[in-house]
Amino acid sequence: MRFKRRLTTMSNVNLIPMIDVVFQLVLFFMVSTTFIITPGISLVLPTSSTSEPVMMSRLVITVISRNEVYLNKQEYNLKGLDKKLAELTDEEREEIKTVVLEGDRGISYSLMIEILDVLRRNGFKGINLRTKEPWRTIDF
Repeated sequence: MRFKRRLTTMSNVNLIPMIDVVFQLVLFFMVSTTFIITPGISLVLPTSSTSEPVMMSRLVITVISRNEVYLNKQEYNLKGLDKKLAELTDEEREEIKTVVLEGDRGISYSLMIEILDVLRRNGFKGINLRTKEPWRTIDF
């Protein structure tokens, strides 16, 4: 007498757990790459209606005053910033395509020009000034 086998082998692969894991990884990488590397400084950025979005750079310079300039998260004065940028090797400068420069609305124009001069002296030519877009109203 021959008995029928009740248990059958599963011949297909269940993809739902794999899709869940891949979706979680995608979410993790999307969230982790959007962290801003600038310090938590309250800036009042100037507004511009013609500004364009730019990619975040490895080098972000935040200007508060002549004695308070941040290179990413490190605080420097104007002379210290010049020394730190001069210490970068040529390979590091080539790797950094653009620099994001942000400053408070109340900073003097001459201070921004001095920061731009420091950047140009150290070989940085692609400099983006960070602004914020003005509030837009929606007409119905």
